[in-house]
Amino acid sequence: MLKNELEKVLNKTELKIVRKLSTPHKVQDFLDTMPFNFEEKGETYMSPRSILKANKVHCFEGAVFALLCLTYHGYKNYLLDLKVQKSAKKDSDHTLCIFEMGKHWGAISKTNHSVLRWRDPIYRSPRELAMTYFHEYFLDTGEKTLESYSTPFDIFRKFGTDWITASDDLDQVAESLDHSLHHAFIPKVNNKLVRKAGNVEVAGAAIQEWQKNKKRV
Repeated sequence: MLKNELEKVLNKTELKIVRKLSTPHKVQDFLDTMPFNFEEKGETYMSPRSILKANKVHCFEGAVFALLCLTYHGYKNYLLDLKVQKSAKKDSDHTLCIFEMGKHWGAISKTNHSVLRWRDPIYRSPRELAMTYFHEYFLDTGEKTLESYSTPFDIFRKFGTDWITASDDLDQVAESLDHSLHHAFIPKVNNKLVRKAGNVEVAGAAIQEWQKNKKRV
């Protein structure tokens, strides 16, 4: 039913692309080939239509595009927000598209670093999957900054299909995701037991896939 609605919303060019991206693996490969959106002119939350026109994308934009593709092809999938501690002013949240295959969960992720990337569908629950990102989320000092992860977020249930072709940024979607129910990563009694990432981990995470001149490593 939703597939028929999407075919009415998308234009011929968009529909051709979405039809080709028939698996999570193909969607991830496609997003990997798109230059990273460094938001040089200010913060953006582009719609799938705007992403394809701009030919650049960051994590939130990649996640909503992935969700569109997987929904068209009948996959159970949601947005998942990874939220950093408020004290971590030099860090930012990360958005994933999580999907179910064979009763297990994986994740599509657009990132410009060697961490916070794709996850194979081998996890038994969204929580189990989310926990794999905790040890990869740190500052240059090695301080780990993840605070919470969201309950799987159903964008279609809350916003219908208008967001897919919106010319304006998806600020309402981003704010709704940000304010949705989140769950803490660290039990309070274990706060002091979290170890900083080591120098090798920090150095490895600093590798960038895309440069601002759109050259890829």
